[in-house]
Amino acid sequence: MAVRPLANRRIIEALVDTELRRAGDRRLLLVNARYDDSSPKDFTVRLDRLQRRVHVSDQDSVLGVVDAWQRHLAEDDDNRVLVVTTGVSVSQLGWDVRAHAVGRRSLGVDRAEIVKQLFGATDLDSRMYRETWLLDALLEAEPVDGWPRTGVVLTRDAAVRALVGERLGIAQDGGHDLADLDADALLAWSRTVAGPARFAELPEAERAGLTAWLTETVGAAAPTLLALVAEGRGEDAMALGVLGSVLSSPEAPTGASFALGGLFGATLRTPDDLSPFTEAVTGTLARWIAEAEGNGVQGAEARQRVYEVLDRADELASGAGLTETLRTDPLLPSGLRTRLRDLASALGTSVQAAESALGQVLAHQLARLHPASCEAARMAVRVVRWLDEPTAVVESVSQGVGEHVAQWGWVDRALTVLAAGDPIGDPVVGQAYHELITVARERRSALDEQFGTRLAAWARTATSAAPGGALLIEDVLESIAVPIAAEAPPLLIVLDGMSAAVAAQLSDEIDRRVWTEIVPGPHPGLSLRREAAVSMLPSVTTISRASLLSGTATAGGQGVESAGFEAFWRRHRRSGLLFHKGRIGGVEGHRLAPDLLTALAGEDVVGVVLNTIDDALDHGQEGERTTWRLRDVSHLLDLLNAARGHGRPVILVSDHGHVLDRSRQGDGPMSVRGAKSARWRTGQPADGEVELSGPRVLEQGGTIVAPWREDIRYIPRKAGYHGGASLAEVTVPVIVLVPSQELRPANWAVLPSEQVVPAWWQSRAETLPPAEETHPVRKSRRRIKAQQGEGLFAETAVASEATVRTLGERVTGSDRYRAQKAFVRRPPDAKAVAAVIDALTEAGGKLTPDAVATAATRATGRLQRNAEIFVTVVQRLLNVEGYGVINLVDSGRTVELNLPLLKEQFGTEEL
Repeated sequence: MAVRPLANRRIIEALVDTELRRAGDRRLLLVNARYDDSSPKDFTVRLDRLQRRVHVSDQDSVLGVVDAWQRHLAEDDDNRVLVVTTGVSVSQLGWDVRAHAVGRRSLGVDRAEIVKQLFGATDLDSRMYRETWLLDALLEAEPVDGWPRTGVVLTRDAAVRALVGERLGIAQDGGHDLADLDADALLAWSRTVAGPARFAELPEAERAGLTAWLTETVGAAAPTLLALVAEGRGEDAMALGVLGSVLSSPEAPTGASFALGGLFGATLRTPDDLSPFTEAVTGTLARWIAEAEGNGVQGAEARQRVYEVLDRADELASGAGLTETLRTDPLLPSGLRTRLRDLASALGTSVQAAESALGQVLAHQLARLHPASCEAARMAVRVVRWLDEPTAVVESVSQGVGEHVAQWGWVDRALTVLAAGDPIGDPVVGQAYHELITVARERRSALDEQFGTRLAAWARTATSAAPGGALLIEDVLESIAVPIAAEAPPLLIVLDGMSAAVAAQLSDEIDRRVWTEIVPGPHPGLSLRREAAVSMLPSVTTISRASLLSGTATAGGQGVESAGFEAFWRRHRRSGLLFHKGRIGGVEGHRLAPDLLTALAGEDVVGVVLNTIDDALDHGQEGERTTWRLRDVSHLLDLLNAARGHGRPVILVSDHGHVLDRSRQGDGPMSVRGAKSARWRTGQPADGEVELSGPRVLEQGGTIVAPWREDIRYIPRKAGYHGGASLAEVTVPVIVLVPSQELRPANWAVLPSEQVVPAWWQSRAETLPPAEETHPVRKSRRRIKAQQGEGLFAETAVASEATVRTLGERVTGSDRYRAQKAFVRRPPDAKAVAAVIDALTEAGGKLTPDAVATAATRATGRLQRNAEIFVTVVQRLLNVEGYGVINLVDSGRTVELNLPLLKEQFGTEEL
């Protein structure tokens, strides 16, 4: 007797559904098959909206078949169907049985035909007839709602996709469209629970078939991944892929192959299987990391996925004894922590070592997910660069506040970020930052001490008539606002309490495509820099702000400020309107008050006082923020947008700065008599304090005591304080912005953003000293001594260097350049063009148009009022025969120099 095919409940259901629809009232099906013992013998089938009960009886003899049919008839149930699976030939059965059977014959089990029926197809892909595993699986796995209808012909691809969705649960568990099934989807599926478990339980033939199809569809990463899933290690598959990527690289350490064998076991059939798998894993992780940078729920979910994989990879590495081998891995969290520790160690050695270590931190793939840690690392290296500079000296009050806005306020900015520590919380990194802060604060404190001494002497006689070279806060309107108002009525925004450090942060965010910063000048022999004024004394709001807004030394509240502002502008035959806190915000539906918007649309000079920064000194900023952004200051962005819309210049100014609280928890205020405020008092000065007296001291009859040390306070602890004699409190930053360069007053210059930032803020381009010169403080001291002790040789070196022509000078001195000048009407001075070439070369080939124009201005003393036109003329001079030596890129926002082409066109390659 031939071997009967095996039939299960699903096959019987399909036969019943197909045959009884055309069999009328017949209740017997003879099926040439053997019934699966594990399938139920009694079940219900829905047929034409009616439920039909089915009983299956497996018989191997004629008598058995007849007996089963007689028993069925005895039950006298017209709704019950008998299915007899048997190998008995129908010819052996009597007509009394055959006459009642559907079709009067024994039905065959044709899986292909049943599959066609289940998918509503009339034909199958020819390949499917040879794939028994696929037909069996489709019959076994049919979902409750049935297989989807795919058309007249059921293709193999459509059948397997449907099977993958049902068997592996990819569509349900991963949320992926099966039409877009790729390595990302398969890797995400491997980290679920149910799908991989179902795959591991499948018959071996079906697993092999699905693996082959997924390899064709997804790529060569599928075999290794599915082998791991089959072994029950699906959750660790991506983590193993990360480790495999490192251990299989050409730079992998000795013994990596043994480590790979221990991690993957027999999963890797050939060495060639690993590379596609690890590439797929690292590629998917890279995309997840990019998603994790975003905000909201999706970003948080992606971040969680990334760290679940990478933390597990770290655990596996530790268990395999690979922690030291992978200590600086560019993807593992432990690698980022190690790189931060390496940076911490480098901070006390040299600038070169610190910058190299910072580069390693920023190159780590997880650096993008830790912006706060990376920012702290950047600030640490910036402080190291500053410490490597020659030790500065405060020569005068004017020079001190100018340097504070240009240099030392940026140090304060960096130290504020560092003081908050590394968000990752590594104690080694934290200690290194603490030690660096201590060294930097020592130098900053020395500057404050020098400034306090200078301030005390200067204050005795300082007035508007004799300012000692300083810009006084009461003269800001006269010196800054009046020239601006001659071009267009400005908007004066007083950011109460804005220090130089905060000004540095806010100015970073100003859109230079919209706003151009301008300053008075240039002065011969001096670089352009942002203006800085000196506050009134003590540096408190009731004196400094009133004096600023009134244009004269005075004291008082909002009433005095408003009256003084209006009176000042009346003296200059203009109308001025001042808006304080309660009159700035608009009613529902309006961001700004209607009266303020009306004033901005008119011809009045408008002043607005914003208290956000000063208010934060009482309570601190929200959360753990260590920086100020434009959006953090209430109404500031709205005011800037409104001013731009009405074509108004903007003057951002403070009335005084502030110092942040540096005391430890539990430290109380300094116990002294005569304390009048947080940072000034009456009496005799003690250590860390100076006595201030003179015409600009408007308290206590013109004599007070104020601390230059930041850690002195006379009141209970707050977030910050002002009123003292430190640079951070007395310095008043002044930022002037115009929406169009046409509004620039005569003898004013554009201040390029490159010149706002101190040189040490960015990575150094020059060659650093030998490595044995280690500590930044000691190194800077040795440099000063060397300069003092070797003056003759220094002069000789300078003289020698002066004979060497710069690249710009060689270009403008060439025959080709002289020929080009003949084709340009009114070409700029050769010094200007040479300065432009040298500035672009020094900056790495890219500068803003304003910076290019400023370089030319500094070289010739002639103001370039229109940077765009000047750049266009330089292009005509240098772009020989139309070749792009000088190009405008980024929609005209950047001037780019093609250095190799410049040298080729002007014959300077060999020099």
